[in-house]
Amino acid sequence: METVSNASVHHRQRRNRGIVVMAVLAALIVVSFVISMNTGYIRLSPLDVTKTLFGMGTQKQSLILFEFRLPRIVISVLVGAGLSVAGCILQGVTRNALADPGILGINAGAGLMVMLFISFYPASTAAPVFFLPLLALVGAGLTALLIYMLAYKRHEGIPPTRLVLNGIAVAAGIGAAMIVLTLRLDPDKYQFVATWLAGSIWGSNWKFVLALLPWTAVLLPFVFRKARVLNVLNLGEQTATGLGAAVGKERLLLLAAAVGLAGSAVAVSGGIGFVGLIGPHLARRLVGPKHELLLPASALAGGLLLIAADTIGRSILQPSEIPTGIVVAVIGAPYFLYLLARSKS
Repeated sequence: METVSNASVHHRQRRNRGIVVMAVLAALIVVSFVISMNTGYIRLSPLDVTKTLFGMGTQKQSLILFEFRLPRIVISVLVGAGLSVAGCILQGVTRNALADPGILGINAGAGLMVMLFISFYPASTAAPVFFLPLLALVGAGLTALLIYMLAYKRHEGIPPTRLVLNGIAVAAGIGAAMIVLTLRLDPDKYQFVATWLAGSIWGSNWKFVLALLPWTAVLLPFVFRKARVLNVLNLGEQTATGLGAAVGKERLLLLAAAVGLAGSAVAVSGGIGFVGLIGPHLARRLVGPKHELLLPASALAGGLLLIAADTIGRSILQPSEIPTGIVVAVIGAPYFLYLLARSKS
């Protein structure tokens, strides 16, 4: 009886700590949001930003803040949250600490479809903007299916190392195909695609926010409701089946959600990698392995990471701009090598 009581107290303490951690992450996102609104080639002071938000700024200040900076900041948070939660799902479903939409090639598959569309579509109008996330979803889904089929072994499921190696191989093949495609582009499109591949948040207007928001608003709550299912899947396929979980069905639903989040994010953000790796690992260190806390904490950590990276990329070499994906890669590549080395030990 006393053991059960102690476990209950420990559970409440961990839950309360997780709530505090998430509140801190949310506060840091708000702070980063404010700093990012003040950062750019044309500087707006905190007073200018405040006046503009309340309709007392100049026309130029309103244009800069509402038409350029705010959409980009909102997209950074949504993309970071989506990629991080997608990585958390993949790590939970495959029980592989190195799983990430970028490393496994899902981002590359989404990017290939978007690049094909950009290469062959002659004009940019409102309809394609809302079509891009759906197109990216198709590319990400086909890539995920290919990787799943290559990695799956009967009676063994998906061995973690086999999954990573197949994902890296598929991503390399898709990368080669994208390079070939760039050879037929005219100079304007080539410059755009090169920037996009580096991970620049290119969809910096409210149309792209509206294109991305429905996917995030639907898929994130769905995934949060599946937190207990992810906890069970983490125990292993045989144990999860013994506990009554419909492993095949639940795994498929969760993988589809991860593909949807990653694909829609890539459609408006370009080839940003490592967010799905760093976000969940940071959240796991802060709130523990239970997905009831881990999933929302991953969303907050990913949003914070990407808005901070985008702000740094816009400010460090003004008037030039470093693509957000490069800033994230500077942080993520060493961390990936560290995790890889630790997994071998």
